[in-house]
Amino acid sequence: MSKSLTPNQSSGTTPTSWFATAPSLPVFGVLEKDMSADVVVIGAGIAGLTTAYLLGREGKKVIVLEDGEIASGESGRTTAHLSNALDDRYTTLEQLFGKEGAKLAAESHGAAIDQIEKIVLEEKIDCDFTRLDGYLFLPQNGTEKELVDEREAAHRAGLTDVRLMPDAGVIGFETGPCLVFPNQGQFHILKYLSGLAEAIGRQGGQIFTRTHAIEVHGGSPARVTTAKGHEVTAKAVVVATNTPFNDRVVMHTKQGPYRTYVIAAKVPKGSVTKALYWDTADPYHYIRVQEVTEGPRGGQTDYDLLIVGGEDHKTGQEDNPEERLRCLEEWARARFKAIKSIEYRWSGQVMEPVDGLAYAGRNPLDDDNVYIITGDSGHGMTHGTLGPMIITDLIQGRSNPWAKLYDPGRVTVKPESAKEFIRENLNVASEYTDLLTGGDVSKEAEIEPGTGAVLRRGITKVAVYRDEKGATHECSAICPHLGCVVHWNKLETSWDCPCHGSRFDAFGKLLNGPANSDLVPVK
Repeated sequence: MSKSLTPNQSSGTTPTSWFATAPSLPVFGVLEKDMSADVVVIGAGIAGLTTAYLLGREGKKVIVLEDGEIASGESGRTTAHLSNALDDRYTTLEQLFGKEGAKLAAESHGAAIDQIEKIVLEEKIDCDFTRLDGYLFLPQNGTEKELVDEREAAHRAGLTDVRLMPDAGVIGFETGPCLVFPNQGQFHILKYLSGLAEAIGRQGGQIFTRTHAIEVHGGSPARVTTAKGHEVTAKAVVVATNTPFNDRVVMHTKQGPYRTYVIAAKVPKGSVTKALYWDTADPYHYIRVQEVTEGPRGGQTDYDLLIVGGEDHKTGQEDNPEERLRCLEEWARARFKAIKSIEYRWSGQVMEPVDGLAYAGRNPLDDDNVYIITGDSGHGMTHGTLGPMIITDLIQGRSNPWAKLYDPGRVTVKPESAKEFIRENLNVASEYTDLLTGGDVSKEAEIEPGTGAVLRRGITKVAVYRDEKGATHECSAICPHLGCVVHWNKLETSWDCPCHGSRFDAFGKLLNGPANSDLVPVK
């Protein structure tokens, strides 16, 4: 293992504040031979590395396979909130899963924050971890009854210290009526993952990067085959790749891919109270402060970064993502007068489950020793920790109080989740009509340098990217997952599938699943 000179940000071209403020990340080698282990984990974001760490702590021999570098997927594009104030609110979770289910959800996310804190202390990871309050406030058209109802539901879920306040009373932001959720947390995700990777090495675990897994087979033994033809055999496989590539259909009917947008703004130190902030809008906004202790060229700074996220939409279904960032900046400047300048703008991808809770456990319709972690929604940091806690117990043959709640095979039959299931899948079905329409432009000459467009060519469609020098590069516009037509994302210069969220770079190289191969080149 060595240290990298420059961080990898392969799932997006927009720079995040995390990579800009992190020390160099560990770099690992490529898998060059067949190997065996107790467990093979696919994915080196927070879910994959936490799984490897927890299993290594139990004495398991673990191998991690990552097709980029560590944190090169969505973990490096988070805002790193650690919270048990869940996005779908306890009023909704109680309707879907009952009082006991809502209570287990609150308990599990709280336990995840505790687990992160424990790992930080035991492994001495310097990652800016801190406990702090979180505030849920109303948008302009909100009513205080929303907060009262949510407080009562949170109390029934066991969060009895949640209280209603006329205003948060913080510096730099007037929340108005809000709920305070004590004992939340935040950290620097890349510093944390760097420390976690090093701890895995100390345990004897092995991490291989730039190693693309193409096939997963359960059974005895389980097998993972890589693009270079090597095979890793194990007693169990855990797929922790944001969305599972080894499940072609089932899980992708139960969750939808969404792009979310983030800005990081310079604010004077101490001008905004360090806390977590969320509103009840749909889509909602989420805010936190990232302390910046050292400038890019060394020396102390007189500013911190205010990180503001929101403006979510279905992946591949927005023609003007820059407008989303503009709206987010306008929203933030109207509320945080301390903002001096916007330093970073980026987007990320989240998987939204149709019933509000993520999935962690055995992969449906697969062998019992194949596990998945997905559907993190806006809680990737805590679910990327509690999911590995569940799977570690399952692999070790122990019962886990949350396993049933997060079971990937669950079916939630309440009307609210059924409506969402139908809505999401009708949305997917409607995207297939792109197969019958004309292209974005009628001819290549209309494509500006540095951009892409889909053209109809005979009975098929072609994704054409014109580089900055004017040369064109062509791929099939048909996603290799389930055949949707990809759309151009001019913010991230990528081809995004509007059906299930697969993403490819401008030249057609795979960035995100569930597709597991590149767009087919056009010759």
